[in-house]
Amino acid sequence: MTPTDLITLSLLLAGCGFYLAGTVGLLRFPDVFCRLHALTKADNLGLFLVCSGLAVHSGDWRIVSLLLLIWLVGLLAATVSAHLIARHAHEHEADAPEEENELR
Repeated sequence: MTPTDLITLSLLLAGCGFYLAGTVGLLRFPDVFCRLHALTKADNLGLFLVCSGLAVHSGDWRIVSLLLLIWLVGLLAATVSAHLIARHAHEHEADAPEEENELR
């Protein structure tokens, strides 16, 4: 196994670990805002690490630029969607019963 393969493997495994951490945060955290924070931060870093591992493995500049573009589009999509979900949750939080508002 070459050093390039080891770097690729470590980046891919680290990326999968961050995806797993984001999924666990999505399932375990109590409210929408904490879930969004865990999911967007961990998944953006996980996607970056996976794209970096694939870029190291490919070695072709065309593929590296496409992977960078994929990461940037994923970053933009996660940011916009998390903002829209958080804004919707914040606007409709007043509609929740009083007991739920006190727990938050």
